[in-house]
Amino acid sequence: MPRNDEILEDAKEAFRLSEEREAENRAAALDDLRFARLGEQWPPAIQRKREEEGRPCLTINRLPSFRPDARNAAGSGAVGLIQFMPQTAAALGTTTEDLAAMTAERQLDYVRSFFWPRQNRLKSLGDLYMAILWPAGIGKPDDYVLFDRSDLDHPARYVQNAGLDLDKDGRITRGEACARVQVKLAEGLEPHNAFEI
Repeated sequence: MPRNDEILEDAKEAFRLSEEREAENRAAALDDLRFARLGEQWPPAIQRKREEEGRPCLTINRLPSFRPDARNAAGSGAVGLIQFMPQTAAALGTTTEDLAAMTAERQLDYVRSFFWPRQNRLKSLGDLYMAILWPAGIGKPDDYVLFDRSDLDHPARYVQNAGLDLDKDGRITRGEACARVQVKLAEGLEPHNAFEI
């Protein structure tokens, strides 16, 4: 049976190795951020060559949708990575102004806090999107109506989301809203938007 000091030395060594791996992971993550967010991606000639060879290039994080200060263009007051509404920000103990001033990495803590209580209800990409757009739509069928132009009690709901009304019938269904997210997912999975690990 090992002695206490041997156990302690083994634990210290395991902790030291763990710290080294964590430092390596952090350094790699910082390199990834510089590569993705600061324009240190492949030079155009190398990117073309990689695309010709069918090798992926990391380009997806150049999209403006990953901006923590992005504001909703329809005037809802939403801001950030998942477009936090002012009342949602308040429920999370912050404000939309504070969220907009955060780094994307810091704002991800609030994204996690937002999704955490809903985690067991989210069974699909559509449910994940509904948690952000209209939580009443979680688990509903695709023909479930989210917003209706004839809703006189809440006319802004349709107006602010009219771009999701794909068939322009004055009703936005869960299926229509989720279709746009499915398209974005498909785009993100295209080989030229992938990256090697």
